[in-house]
Amino acid sequence: MSTKLVLGLGGTVDYEIDWDSGVIEALIAEYAIRASELDQRVAVETERDLLVALLAFVRDGSGGERFVASSALVETFAARFRTRITLGGTCVRAAIGMRVLGITCTLHLVSIDDNVRRLLPEGCEYISSAQRDTTDPHLIVQFAQGARVDSGDIHLVAPHPNRVIFTNDPPNRELVLSAQLEDTLRDADVFMVSGFNVIQDAQTLETRLRELLSAMRRLPEHAVVFYEDAGYHVPELSALVRRELVGRVDVHSMNEEEMQAYLGRQVDLLDAERLRTDLEELHELIPAAVLVVHSKHWSLALGERAGDFGDALRGGVVMASTRYLHGDGFTEQDYRDVERLPNSTRGAEVASRLESMLGARVRVIAALDLDTGSPTTIGLGDTFVGGFIAALSR
Repeated sequence: MSTKLVLGLGGTVDYEIDWDSGVIEALIAEYAIRASELDQRVAVETERDLLVALLAFVRDGSGGERFVASSALVETFAARFRTRITLGGTCVRAAIGMRVLGITCTLHLVSIDDNVRRLLPEGCEYISSAQRDTTDPHLIVQFAQGARVDSGDIHLVAPHPNRVIFTNDPPNRELVLSAQLEDTLRDADVFMVSGFNVIQDAQTLETRLRELLSAMRRLPEHAVVFYEDAGYHVPELSALVRRELVGRVDVHSMNEEEMQAYLGRQVDLLDAERLRTDLEELHELIPAAVLVVHSKHWSLALGERAGDFGDALRGGVVMASTRYLHGDGFTEQDYRDVERLPNSTRGAEVASRLESMLGARVRVIAALDLDTGSPTTIGLGDTFVGGFIAALSR
């Protein structure tokens, strides 16, 4: 009997642009942007604001997601670059990765258009709350380590590869649930939840959480519920989601950026002693049955059942690493080749030390030793989720 996987709650149409320092530098000059203005948290109401925020991310080598005033702003900026149209959203990118291994799922979507119909992975079914076709693209800007920007008094060299997302997506902001969700969950073995981070209104969020929890009562007793956290457009609303989902999900997962946002400080991912304190504080803040954190150096599960998820962690690490090396079009053979790569030395040292200190409460999988001059940084967390769930399904 096959395993039924249901992934939600919303997908996106993504405009992935090719980094072009010349275009960026010309815009800096056109808008007379100065280094002192760079700020990741500036309200993005104009193209100038978008550039101010983007440059701050490049300066720090960090990634994130920002709300913009309109989809027209995304269209305007993307038109200046070579652009590819792809599908995104955690559930959809996870499904794309899983399909490479021959694993299909049912997707819950809140928007639909011809791009989505054309690009959804073959064999995957979907339910949708959309009443009509709409397109509200997400702008995704990827930059490589060493990407340079030199204009005026701005002289930047990106210390790390990363990606930044800019979006204004009304269907995902409303996140209306399909009337078919309850019936779809009746025989689900795994249910993955994501997407609440885009909602900007507390009342809307409370309503969606109430509806979701009602639908989840239809899940079989054995079903595993996996929640993937994200950068909240209104950070204060994340506490409401944590409060409602703790005790109702089996796995609460996040990346290193989200962990640092919860802790309110930078985290040294290679200092095992300090990480122990960081992780214990994080688990106290989010007392999930199993807390998963995936980062560029290691991925771990923390909780009484952490040991049950070692294979799933490994599956997530391998699939995200395969995308990092090979991009959108990776194959099952690429996955199998990456599976044989050695672990990174520094990641393995941290993994060993954490497991020694925390014992059976933690399972840590070191990152793989990856080397490429053209890494893909878009969708790595989503692809980790796909690898994690694919391993669970096996």
